[in-house]
Amino acid sequence: MRRLLLSNDDGVHAPGLKALYDALTQHANLRVVAPDRDRSGASNSLTLSRPLAMTALESGFYSVDGTPADCVYLGVNGVWDEKPDLVISGINHGGNLGDDVLYSGTVAAAMEGRNLGMSAIAMSLCGQHHFATAGHVAASLVGAVDQLSLPPRTLLNVNVPDLPWDEVKGVKVTRLGYRGPAEQPLAVKDPRGRTRYWIAPVSANADDGDDTDFAAVEAGYVSITPLQTDLTRHQALNDVRDWLDAFA
Repeated sequence: MRRLLLSNDDGVHAPGLKALYDALTQHANLRVVAPDRDRSGASNSLTLSRPLAMTALESGFYSVDGTPADCVYLGVNGVWDEKPDLVISGINHGGNLGDDVLYSGTVAAAMEGRNLGMSAIAMSLCGQHHFATAGHVAASLVGAVDQLSLPPRTLLNVNVPDLPWDEVKGVKVTRLGYRGPAEQPLAVKDPRGRTRYWIAPVSANADDGDDTDFAAVEAGYVSITPLQTDLTRHQALNDVRDWLDAFA
C-alpha cells in the first residue's frame, strides 16, 4: 500500500484535513504533519530563525509550530525512515484559484513535497461545506495517480466546487486565471487609537476565460491545473538579452 503524507495550511485541527484523512485512510498508509495553527497565506516560507517543535497528538496527527512548508520538510525528512510516495495538501477551506497560488500555504506544502522529489497534489474546496465531495475527488485521484506521468517539478492544483458530489458536473483540466490589482488596505484603529491595516479582500477577476480554473469551478466542475515550480519566463529570455545588448 502506498505511503501518503498529508498536510495543510489551515492547521492540524481543521475540518478539511480530517475530511481528507477520512477519505484516504482506506486507500493508503497515512502520515499527517500540519501546522499547530492557521497559517493561511504563508506561501513557501521556511522557518530558519529557530528550531521547530513537532508534537504527536492523541489523534495520531503531528503538529508543528511552523509553516506548511516546514511541515512537509519534516514529514519527508524527519523522524521516519520511510519517505512517502505522495504528498497531498488540504483540503483547504476556500479555493486556491488563479494567482492565489502565489500566496497559498496549501499549494506551498504540495510544492515543498515536489521540491523534495515526491509527487504532490494541492486540494482545495471552494467554500466551507461539502468537504466530503473534495475528499471523494482526492480518493479518486490517489487511486489513479500511478497512471499519470508529469514532467519534473510539476504538481497538481485541484479546486472543487462547494457542491454535493451528485451535483458536480465533471472534471476540467484548466489554466490559471488571474485577478486584477489588489484593493487598498483597510485602515482601522486599535484600542489605543493607533492606526493598523487589514490586507484588503481579493479584487475582481481580470482573466476568468472559459479555459481557466475560475470558470470551471463557477460552472460546477472540478478544476485540475498542472503547476510548475520553474518560474522562469523562458519566452522572455531573448528579449532581456536584446535589452542588455543595447547597453554593451
